[in-house]
Amino acid sequence: MSRPSSTDATQWRGTTILAVRKGKTVVIAGDGQVSFGPTVMKGNAKKVRRLADGKVVAGFAGSTADAFALFERLEAKLEQYPSQLARACVELAKDWRTDRYLRKLDAMLIVADTSATFVLTGAGDVLEPEHGVVAVGSGGNYASSAARALLDYEADPEIITRKAMAIAAEVCIYTNDNLTIEILTAQ
Repeated sequence: MSRPSSTDATQWRGTTILAVRKGKTVVIAGDGQVSFGPTVMKGNAKKVRRLADGKVVAGFAGSTADAFALFERLEAKLEQYPSQLARACVELAKDWRTDRYLRKLDAMLIVADTSATFVLTGAGDVLEPEHGVVAVGSGGNYASSAARALLDYEADPEIITRKAMAIAAEVCIYTNDNLTIEILTAQ
């Protein structure tokens, strides 16, 4: 039986990225844990960042280097299609699906501006969440479920996000409570 190499992506685990949109505000949060097998390698990684002069927030789950390559490509698409997040995301997804180099990138992105939220995958998907809540990563299902349950009972999307991420951190061993949170509010 062969052992997986240190570059085997199936051994690198961890991340929960959650986006909650309510009213005129969208909040994206990401935990800070990076794990290799059963070992926590880092607890304070920053997996959520602002793009396009702060008008767009993006978070990633998956390979860090691959996500940074995608962030750079997305930034270029946003420069090419200013104030057109949907178009920039679709163009990135098309490139990601058809480009030989990009096709091998192992990451998922959540991208939002003040009017829309999208999930981008290497399969060419550009998905807009149905309920204003979407999450990716190992604790994504826990965070998403918690946030959806809180939507009817809490007005503030930041509080919803923080509570949902806390629940994910309690349940998912690949998620911690060291959060990076970015908030965008429409004027």
